Amino acid sequence: MKKVLIVDDDPNISELLRLYFDKDGFAVVSCLDGNQAYDAFLRSSPDVVILDLMLPGRDGYDIMREIRKTSDVPILMLTARGDTLDKVVGLELGADDYIQKPFEPKELMARVKAVLRRYEFRSDQRRQADDDRPFDAVDHPGLRVDKSRYSVLAHGKEIEMPPKELELLFFLATHPNRVFTREQLLENVWGYDFFGESRTVDVHIKRIREKLDDAGEHPDWQIKTVWGVGYKFETR
Repeated sequence: MKKVLIVDDDPNISELLRLYFDKDGFAVVSCLDGNQAYDAFLRSSPDVVILDLMLPGRDGYDIMREIRKTSDVPILMLTARGDTLDKVVGLELGADDYIQKPFEPKELMARVKAVLRRYEFRSDQRRQADDDRPFDAVDHPGLRVDKSRYSVLAHGKEIEMPPKELELLFFLATHPNRVFTREQLLENVWGYDFFGESRTVDVHIKRIREKLDDAGEHPDWQIKTVWGVGYKFETR
């Protein structure tokens, strides 16, 4: 039985979601206070987290940062505002998807199932790599992206990246000099059933570039924007 942690200070929303998840066979843990959310996460070890951004006590951003230090569990964030900034910051911190309030519970359930499918597929790939396959890694001068270990080395420095950033970098680096549209990247990295916007790709590319640039110069390659089309990992 899958377990979901619902973190929302609105008891009506929490109860509504509990009913939907319970009907779908999930074990449900609820938390109404941001100060207690991370402890609830540690105690319950959920398979997926529904996280409101605006909470009393610690806000959703702070909780997401804490979770992402130790776990890549799927997180779907709830935002009461339609501000692009809310979505961008949440995605940068490692959210897997987002939905704006007010929302349709059926759509939220569909999104949860989609992120769980992607997470389980990714976990299966990791297990297979650990069990019986050589490391699934790609190397370029001054860069190694190891998908089996979920690690990135740039100029010998370990770079911390959330799973989606690493997977996007890995996908581009394994197809050097090939241009991909945002839609193609969403399909190959996030999955064909991803509900989010193509801007998700731009946000992740920006964060990847910043982290790689901080590690040092890389004259032999770059993640290049092809204006009006998409992105490519260009090698020289």
